[in-house]
Amino acid sequence: MVANIQNRQFNGLSSQEASDRLKQHGYNELPSTQHRTFLTIALDIIQEPIFLLLIACGVIYLFLGDAQEALILLGFVFFIIGINLYQEQKTERSLEALRDLSSPRALVIRDGERQRIAGREVVEGDLIVVEEGDRVPADAILLWSTHLTIDESLLTGESVPVRKRTIHREEDPKHLSATLRPGGDDLPTVYSGTLAVQGQGIAQVQATGIGTEMGKIGKALQTVEPEDTVLQKETRRIVGKLTIIALAICAAVVVIYGLTRADWLQGFLAGLALAMAILPNEIPVVLAIFLALGAWRFSQKQVLTRRIPVVETLGSATVLCVDKTGTLTLNQMAVKQLLVYSGSNAYLYDVTLHEREPLPEVLHPLIEFGILASRKDPFDPMEKALQQIGWDYLAKTEHLHSDWQLLREYPLSTDLLAMSCVWESLTGELTVAAKGAPEAIADLCHFSPIQQQELAEQIQAMAREGLRVLGVAQGRKIGTLPKTHALESSGPLAYLESDDRLPVQQHDFEFEFVGLIGLEDPVRPTVAPAIAECYGAGIRVVMITGDYPVTAQNIARQIGLRPLDKVITGRELEQMGESELRDRIQSTNIFARVVPEQKLLIVNALKRSGEIVAMTGDGVNDAPALKSAHIGIAMGERGTDVARESADLVLLKDDFSSIVESVKLGRRIFDNLKKGMAYTLAVHVPIAGMSLIPVMFGWPLVLLPIHIAFLHLIIDPACTVVFEAEPAESDIMRRPPRNPKEPLFSRRTLRLALLQGISVLVVLVIVFAIAYGNGNSEFDARALAFTTLIISNLAMILTNRSWSRTIPEMLQAPNQALWWVIGGGLLFLGLVLYVPLLRHLFSFSLLHTDDLLVSLVSGVVSIFWFEGLKLWNRRNMNI
Repeated sequence: MVANIQNRQFNGLSSQEASDRLKQHGYNELPSTQHRTFLTIALDIIQEPIFLLLIACGVIYLFLGDAQEALILLGFVFFIIGINLYQEQKTERSLEALRDLSSPRALVIRDGERQRIAGREVVEGDLIVVEEGDRVPADAILLWSTHLTIDESLLTGESVPVRKRTIHREEDPKHLSATLRPGGDDLPTVYSGTLAVQGQGIAQVQATGIGTEMGKIGKALQTVEPEDTVLQKETRRIVGKLTIIALAICAAVVVIYGLTRADWLQGFLAGLALAMAILPNEIPVVLAIFLALGAWRFSQKQVLTRRIPVVETLGSATVLCVDKTGTLTLNQMAVKQLLVYSGSNAYLYDVTLHEREPLPEVLHPLIEFGILASRKDPFDPMEKALQQIGWDYLAKTEHLHSDWQLLREYPLSTDLLAMSCVWESLTGELTVAAKGAPEAIADLCHFSPIQQQELAEQIQAMAREGLRVLGVAQGRKIGTLPKTHALESSGPLAYLESDDRLPVQQHDFEFEFVGLIGLEDPVRPTVAPAIAECYGAGIRVVMITGDYPVTAQNIARQIGLRPLDKVITGRELEQMGESELRDRIQSTNIFARVVPEQKLLIVNALKRSGEIVAMTGDGVNDAPALKSAHIGIAMGERGTDVARESADLVLLKDDFSSIVESVKLGRRIFDNLKKGMAYTLAVHVPIAGMSLIPVMFGWPLVLLPIHIAFLHLIIDPACTVVFEAEPAESDIMRRPPRNPKEPLFSRRTLRLALLQGISVLVVLVIVFAIAYGNGNSEFDARALAFTTLIISNLAMILTNRSWSRTIPEMLQAPNQALWWVIGGGLLFLGLVLYVPLLRHLFSFSLLHTDDLLVSLVSGVVSIFWFEGLKLWNRRNMNI
């Protein structure tokens, strides 16, 4: 393999070899302690207060000698644990799938082609491509590199990046990997978990998994530390307050029951039943399941959620700052126009108007030097476009040089937006070519002010058509060597590894201007509708691009971005004061000729203006802006590992419509979370009331622990799975963004929940009081009240599915989990009412058809007012 370094022919392993080695050595990962086993999940569930209370009740019934009651109660415990285990395992599977998606990606060469795979699938012997911003996926030896520097601070603690070199022919890769250690310049080894900060290289993997330096010292690549979100803090605060209140009321019930009825054991059972009724143990479970399944739903939309708090923030986003290239456009560049100077006149040629015609000879050098100023195996879309037009038009000419060897590459920098390549032909002749921003090429060619003005006019004309414009230059020569501004050297130059006579910087070469290349990148067809949807949702869209203002305005016109007439350039950003920027940014949505470092200025200015900012980025230099934004969004296809690690969301498909879908999904999740929480609070009101009121009025107990256990068979899956699966409200993208300071339990949410719960409680008290007061036995009254409570509970589930559409309208919206819960609840209700053994255990009497009709009507009436409120609100909105 090392023998192939000079001719750059890298084929890598075959797919079969890689598969065999993966089976033999296992995945490239360190042992994880994050996975929760079946037993761990079960133990966590059993420790929940509700199950401890149920078990305590079962023990008391055994102590009283009522084995049947105890066994049926404990049976409910295991049944509910089974439901929770299913939900928890579904959550775990979702999280496992997300961990697989979020594992670092690796670019490898297999079967002679570059492939992007999961980092855990890299095997020993693989050829990995390391580029600026990438995490190295495994320990490897460099076979080829250019200007590669690596940040090895993860292993060495030294923050200064180290310079790397290519392995020499006489060196043994196995010996080097066994003897060399991280740290120090000019080593040919790269290590798993370290970060490429400059340059690129191709390396052969020597060790994976626990065999790497990372594995030897026992450090984890990624540590996921649980963080308390705003929602978690809010729910913990509410649960804490309700728990204190519940325990105080329960203690009072035990004392009152014991003193008034002289039956302390039954009083203790009544207190436990009330505790089970009041304790809001579902609330933290609802939050955890919603966020975990929400993250899984994001992944179904090709969006990876790296940080859970983004679910809270997405619905509040007021500004989306997006890159033009690859997000708004397809990132599939094609050459459209070519411009060269023939004498003193500019000659403009539109390739798309002459597709089947030979390219004029005068344009051949422009394509030739454009290709020579690019990498041989390019990834950059513009370089790919140049290579493609070369194959299409120059394939049988002397202008393509596949046998030339690249001696040195001068990379693009923030100081000079151009790159140059030095090539050596088979005869030893050296050729220099440069390409980049036209201003940078003009600088390299030392244009006069008049020449710069003429060039700017040509650039503006091409940019007005929405083209990305590149300048191309060629180096002058003295004999077979490049001409430089420094003293000329004589004799042939050696290979880069042993040569110190090439100039240090591009400016040392003498360049002459060749021409301009105009490339187009078509707009994605999904962007214009997505931007219109953003405007309907009260979300502002800001486009940030490195292109010229006229190019940016052309794209903005195509996608419907407004206003078109206001543009801020990168140069203007540098010169603006903070107050001026804050004023102008209020009404400007197009930023042109912006370098990545300036994105942070834009983000901070928007934040100071009170906006909730979502920002996209893909490069190393985008990381500060991604971290600073409220929602950092990294590009998954073309983004660097650094950008992905700094982001909250990763788009697995680099498309603007994915961002809009994420906002829509974030709003839906928060909406459904509010509905689930409101239902949870509402349903506890009648349960708690019917546990407390009979004690206060001297009635027989209506709800025993077994009844509350039965109710949890409906409540637990309803408040989690049913509401989580609800589709989005029809107006979800026609509302303004949510105020980020709005709590989950807002006054409106609490008011609606309490009103629903109280209305059901009032109906239940009336039903029980009339039934018991008319001389019916406590078994008759209890059966009637409990059946009414079940019907009311199911009605509350149906009415809370939407706070704007009525139950009949929502029946058309699919939700499989809903029908499983309703069907299961009615089936179990039928069993406990009409199977004698179960009816006896539940202390019920037989209900007749008219009793069932009373329960059905009462249950529907209890939530009828909320259905009327929806229609009232809708009518007022239409007035």
